[in-house]
Amino acid sequence: MSIFRNRAATAAIVAVAAGALTLTACGGGGSDSPAKDTSKNKEDAKSQSKPVQIGDVKASNGPAAEVPGAQPGGTMTVYQEDDFSHLDPGQIYVSDGKLLSRLIYRGLTQYSEDDQGNLTVVGDLATDAGKSSNGGKTWTYTLKDDLKDENGNPINSADIRHTVERLYASFITDGPTYLQQWLSGAGTTYRKAYEGPFKGKHLPDDVLETPDDKTVVFHFKNAQPDLPQMLTMPGYSIVPEETDTKEKYDTDPVATGPYKIADFKPGKSMKLVKNPEWDAKSDSVRHQYVDGFDISMNHDDEDQTKTLLSDQGEAKNAMMFTGQVATTQLQKVVSDKEAMKRTIQGYAPYVWQLNFNMDRVKDKKLRDAITLAMPSTSVFKADGGAYGGEVANSLTSPTTPGYDESFDPFNRQKKPNGDIEAAKKLIKEGGFEGKSLVYAYANTPVRQQQAVLITDALEKIGLDIQKKEIDSATWYEQVGKVKNGYDLYMTGWGQDWPSASTVVPPLYDGTQIQDGASNYSHINDDHVNSEIQRILKITDTAEATKAWSELSEYIAKEVNPAAPIYYTKVFQIFGSNVGGIRYSSDSSYVDVTRVFLKK
Repeated sequence: MSIFRNRAATAAIVAVAAGALTLTACGGGGSDSPAKDTSKNKEDAKSQSKPVQIGDVKASNGPAAEVPGAQPGGTMTVYQEDDFSHLDPGQIYVSDGKLLSRLIYRGLTQYSEDDQGNLTVVGDLATDAGKSSNGGKTWTYTLKDDLKDENGNPINSADIRHTVERLYASFITDGPTYLQQWLSGAGTTYRKAYEGPFKGKHLPDDVLETPDDKTVVFHFKNAQPDLPQMLTMPGYSIVPEETDTKEKYDTDPVATGPYKIADFKPGKSMKLVKNPEWDAKSDSVRHQYVDGFDISMNHDDEDQTKTLLSDQGEAKNAMMFTGQVATTQLQKVVSDKEAMKRTIQGYAPYVWQLNFNMDRVKDKKLRDAITLAMPSTSVFKADGGAYGGEVANSLTSPTTPGYDESFDPFNRQKKPNGDIEAAKKLIKEGGFEGKSLVYAYANTPVRQQQAVLITDALEKIGLDIQKKEIDSATWYEQVGKVKNGYDLYMTGWGQDWPSASTVVPPLYDGTQIQDGASNYSHINDDHVNSEIQRILKITDTAEATKAWSELSEYIAKEVNPAAPIYYTKVFQIFGSNVGGIRYSSDSSYVDVTRVFLKK
């Protein structure tokens, strides 16, 4: 899943570091001595990559277990840096959209999570996580009784069919494509198989079957044991057929979860109120404690942190969605014992990387030189210091099964802030001195500061960098265009569930190159493409994990389509009257399904 909070970003994790470029793990005042680093590390990341369990019918039944101390009532204030890039579930593939979707949408399955971060897939609209047959090629789901959307319309199997079929429509460009590809062909070929439901045609019954109002059957060509996990993604949340307005749905969607949108001023605010048609008895995870959420936009992390740390007035009842404790405020927060009681931390699954547009940056020696020069330490410290990130040695995260900390082709362990001399040598050998490259970055304080750091490093090795600032609200739409006109640009990506199969194919499969796809570097390597297809057919988890790890290392070392810069961590703070806060291994932020106001 992509992360960029302002596009958002699962996407995301952006901690603002305004002002001077003095990058220390703890910036700002509050104490004469630096706070002890109690941030999450790679050992914590390992503990977060536990196997996901599959729940039964009982685990899927509501209502959800009560949160200790919870009480109903009140309006929660939410601070956001920017608008949500999409409201149409089929277009949601970033972190802030995921948090919102947990409140207003439902899908066939969802994750139930305990206080230790252990995840279990349970039925959401479905009675369970799914029943497989035919060697895992056929999956059957039965819908729960009396499901309704916010308008009181019954939700039945026709709505599930419609939700799946509309993902083939040409206007759906930014969401996940796993289900479509598993049903109708790898890469971009699924779009040739079917145009969508708006011309009166359905997918054939040997692909998607709805034998009655409550039954949905998926038929795959290959075994798909991860289907229950995949269907938890917000991109597969239900869009009721009767109220689908196609492109317009992206600004005025219909809720199926505990809350619905009462008022939306794009770029400014969003008000959520209780959805009276949501029935707690059908939901084993979500709660409806507060009366509503007032989401206020245009609050960067500096603003959010200062406001929440002050804990005055409205701020007592306020929370972050995908905000981070700002770098400049770290010292104040960490040194304040009372403030720390209202914070959460987690090691997120995301890798921030500098993508090379391989249509334009074709020489691997140039890509290697740029990778060697990356000032990873400085860059991640601009995004929350030790609490915001850690130097990346790989294109996969420590939370991803198969991650190998010893794999270090660009000497990050010894040169975590870049190896300028080694990079200069490659630049000279390749005759790249003075070569002009366009570096695109988002117009947020963190990305602006990181752009200065990265540009300085690349100019030190002899390159001429032309900076291009892009509106953060449309960041992934812009860099996601095949002909985007940029040479270098940062993106963040994390696993969609605990498997490298949700990292390597979306990012590095050359058959998936198209506008809106996640192959941001446009890598199209024959060996990589064939290996992806081979590994996808491996049903033994251990064997597949080993194969994905080997392929990921080949991609990084032999092709180098993107320079890994840093892994991300989450450090969030909340108002003193906000209860039920905990880090979610699923969303990589606060678990929004359980928050309440204490009084």
